[in-house]
Amino acid sequence: MRSFRFLLAGVGLALSLGTAAASEGPEIPHQHWSHDGFFGTFDRAALQRGYQVYKEVCSACHSMKQMRFRNLEGIGLDEAQIKAVAAEFETTDGPNDDGEMFQRPSRPSDRFRMPFANDNAARAVNGGALPPDLSLIAKNRKGGENYVVALLTGYADPPEGVTVPEGMHYNKVFPGHMIAMNQPIQDDAVTYADGTKATVDQMAHDVATFLAYAASPHLEARNALGVKVMLFLFVLAGLLYAAKRKIWKGLH
Repeated sequence: MRSFRFLLAGVGLALSLGTAAASEGPEIPHQHWSHDGFFGTFDRAALQRGYQVYKEVCSACHSMKQMRFRNLEGIGLDEAQIKAVAAEFETTDGPNDDGEMFQRPSRPSDRFRMPFANDNAARAVNGGALPPDLSLIAKNRKGGENYVVALLTGYADPPEGVTVPEGMHYNKVFPGHMIAMNQPIQDDAVTYADGTKATVDQMAHDVATFLAYAASPHLEARNALGVKVMLFLFVLAGLLYAAKRKIWKGLH
């Protein structure tokens, strides 16, 4: 009995510490997302702008190992456009008849280009820090795409009395507030093909939308299936109720 009380006390302490730690973390503002909710769908224009930001800015350091060029169909690109995008990059293939690996233009079935040959090469270029893969970042971080926006727009001068170590940068929402990544986006860092003004807020929202799609490419299909299931259950409930009324009518 005594050991059981100690166990309960330990669980209570862990829960209280977890709650306190959560309350001490910075608040992540919630953004408006077209793909939120049961009937949500992705904004195709935002997805294409977000891919442009990833391609022209983020891909210099961050990989997306789970993404293939053919997945760009989901952001609104047709087959010819996807082939053209893939052909801009090269993929290592082989071995050939001589037993050697070789480079060839990428195909829609190939994965996105890796910015570095391996993790050690990535750390060497980034001062010892390993840039995370972005394929599932919108699922793997608390706050999801809201966290991505808050992080990208959260760079600021440190408060008075706070010293930022060399090679680090102050960020209001990053855990510990010290982040090795320099502020990746500035106003007009890209020129949007659709003429949208490329502000920091706009680019952060767009690339977060693209990362949300990358993490959940089947979201719209799941939502559509959910609607069909709910409609089926609604009709089934009506039929069962009508059958019950008919069967038990004579007993009332």
